[in-house]
Amino acid sequence: MNLTDLLTVTALTSIVSLAVGGACVLVLLMLRHVRLFVQLIVALLAGVASVVISMITVANMMYLSGHDLVVAIAVSITAGLSSALVGAAVCWWIVRNSRALSLAVERMAQGEVVTASPLTVGTELSRLEAALAQTSAQLKESREREARLEASRRELVAWISHDLRTPLGGIRAMAEALEDGMTDEPERYLRQMRSQVDLLAGMVDDLFELSRLESGSRPLTLMDVSLLDVVSDAVADVRPAIRDRQVVVDSTLDHDLVVSVDPAELSRAIGNLVMNAAQHTPRGTPVTVRTEVVDGHPTVSVIDEGSGIPEADLSRVFDAGWRGSSARTPRAGDAAPPGAGLGLAIVRGIVHAHRGDVAVQNLAVGCRFDIRLPAEGARAL
Repeated sequence: MNLTDLLTVTALTSIVSLAVGGACVLVLLMLRHVRLFVQLIVALLAGVASVVISMITVANMMYLSGHDLVVAIAVSITAGLSSALVGAAVCWWIVRNSRALSLAVERMAQGEVVTASPLTVGTELSRLEAALAQTSAQLKESREREARLEASRRELVAWISHDLRTPLGGIRAMAEALEDGMTDEPERYLRQMRSQVDLLAGMVDDLFELSRLESGSRPLTLMDVSLLDVVSDAVADVRPAIRDRQVVVDSTLDHDLVVSVDPAELSRAIGNLVMNAAQHTPRGTPVTVRTEVVDGHPTVSVIDEGSGIPEADLSRVFDAGWRGSSARTPRAGDAAPPGAGLGLAIVRGIVHAHRGDVAVQNLAVGCRFDIRLPAEGARAL
């Protein structure tokens, strides 16, 4: 074939391909709102038609014999139809996977967890389906976490409402008695009212502190201090409230540790744990505050000899408003009056603000709370 014939064949093929392609674009524009399968079939047929028409046109211009021309046309049409059938099957498979992805998205919207299918065709679709599966699992976890938080908030509101109603009812009754002049001991009533007001103020302060810790708006004033000094200050602060409890300060450290903490906040966290232990242990049993290094982390442990915590409740002890079973409910006259059940939640907030963690475990007798501080910045004194 000379150069002129080659250029002629190329020009004819290009003209036919451009004409068929332009017609295909117009048809696709008119069918832009129909199903994807129909659009793929139109594009496929346009490609096959372009090849078949180009071959027939070129074969007709090459002045073949009638027999050869019929053979060329038959071969072109047969090959085109076969290619169209194979392409249609591939289009159906692609659309089937696309529909499966659409259904997976709908199930995700309904809260279901989707899984990736090994039958998905194409690397892109496989990656997309795997991403959908991972996203659905994350969404489910997020929904479950939100549900737990919402349930915790509702419980907290219910518990706080109950705890606030009790002292408010007592204050109102005593105020009415004083107003009506029905008491012979107004001084005693006034002292009781003051005590109830102090209890209410403590609950409100705890709520405010917890909200600041959870929102991250409670700034810490970090400084290098002696860990044993912080522990001693915390125990000294709570001793007046638990006069009938023996608090033992113990340490396994060879040397005191210097840690970078907010001493006031860390002291409050330790004091809350000591108060909690004192409120839930029988009279005459000691509460031990131990300082040690565990896996390189400065650790403060508060150990009591009470009745322990039911295993089912161990994961909830740091939830705001959690009270636990009657076995760990303070009895009248024990240590200090019960608060709003926010002490342990505040402990967790303070420790997390220090980039540490707090955990609880049952012992053979009693239970143990561990405050683990970051290893960075800790050094021997």
